[in-house]
Amino acid sequence: MSTNSFGRMFTVTTWGESHGPALGATVDGCPPNVPLDAAMLQEALDRRKPGQNRFTTQRQEADQVEILSGVFQGRTTGTPIQLMIQNTDQRSKDYTEIADKFRPGHADITYWQKYGIRDYRGGGRSSARETAARVAAGGVARAALRVLAPELKIIGYMVQMGADRIDRKAMDMAEIVRNPFWTPDAAAAGRWEDTLAGLRKSGNSVGAVIEVVAQAVPPGLGAPVYGKIDTDIASAMMSINAVKAVEIGAGMEAASLTGEENADEIFMGPDGPIFSSNHAGGILGGISTGQDIVCRFAVKPTSSILKPRRTITKSGDEVEIVTKGRHDPCVGIRAVPVGEAMLACVLLDHILLHRGQVGKNQGRIG
Repeated sequence: MSTNSFGRMFTVTTWGESHGPALGATVDGCPPNVPLDAAMLQEALDRRKPGQNRFTTQRQEADQVEILSGVFQGRTTGTPIQLMIQNTDQRSKDYTEIADKFRPGHADITYWQKYGIRDYRGGGRSSARETAARVAAGGVARAALRVLAPELKIIGYMVQMGADRIDRKAMDMAEIVRNPFWTPDAAAAGRWEDTLAGLRKSGNSVGAVIEVVAQAVPPGLGAPVYGKIDTDIASAMMSINAVKAVEIGAGMEAASLTGEENADEIFMGPDGPIFSSNHAGGILGGISTGQDIVCRFAVKPTSSILKPRRTITKSGDEVEIVTKGRHDPCVGIRAVPVGEAMLACVLLDHILLHRGQVGKNQGRIG
C-alpha cells in the first residue's frame, strides 16, 4: 500500500494500525534548530486522545509520543524526525465476529476488493486511530511555524452537530477549552450534551462540522493552477477519516450570493491592504491574501453503531451485523485537533516552498 505521505518540502509519512503494537509518523523537511521536545507535541495529542469524557470512545490510550530521531539537545537537526505512539488498550477480540463481514459505512469492503486482505481489528489503517500520528506531526509543524511565522495562530472548533448549528453572534473563543465539544458557543455545548447522551443510550451516532482558522497568515503563500494553497488544504482535510466535504471561506454558500455580495472589497489601510469581508476565506487565485484562512469540513456519523444493519460476507451471503466495541458517538469531537494539525502541516509546507522559489514577496503596494 503506497500513498501514505503528504507534503512536498515538509513531508509526513504515517504508519501503523489501530490494533498493532504502535503507530507513528516520519517527518522530513523540518528546518534545523527548531526548539522541540515530546512535551511540546503532547498538548495537542492530549486533546485528541480517547476516553477523556463520556462523549468519546472509552478506549483508554495515553497517546504518549516518543521522538526517536531528528532532535538533539532540544532542537531539530534537519534530519528525519521519527515519532512513535504505543497502542496500549486494544481489544481485538471485539472484532472477531466481523472478520468475514463488511461493516456498512466502513472501508472494509473497498480494502478487501482492492487488496484481497484487510485488518478487521478496528479497521487497521482506515481507523481514525491513525490520526494520532497526524496530530504528532502537526505538533512538529507548529513548532517550526513559531520560528518562521511567530504571529501565525491556528484554532479549530466545532460549529455544528447534526442539524444543530452554533449561534455565531454568541461565539466566545475563550469558551472553546471549557466544554468537551471544543465549541465557542456555550449554549450549543449544553444542547449537544443532551443530544449525545440520547444517541449513546440508543446505540446511534451523529455527524459534525469543524471550522479551522489560521490568523496572521503571510500573503503570497500558494501558486497558480496546480500549486494552490486551497487545493492542498482541501486535500489535507479530505484525507481525514470520515470527512465527506470541505469548504474554504463562504464555501457552498457562495453559490447563493451575487457577485456584488461575494466580492471582498479592498481598501488601503495604514499597514497595507484591508478587505471589507472574507468570503474568499483568505485565498484568491490559490494564493493567500493575508486575511484569515477559513476552512470547514464535515464529518459523517460514526459508522460503528449498535443498531443492526444489513450487509454481506466475503462469500456474498446476506447477513445482519451489529458493531460491538468502543466507539465515538460523534467522531467530530476529536477531529478538531486533527484539522488544526493538517492545516499547520500545509501552511509550513507552503511557507518553505515560498521561501525556496520567491524568498520575500516581490510585489509592493503603496
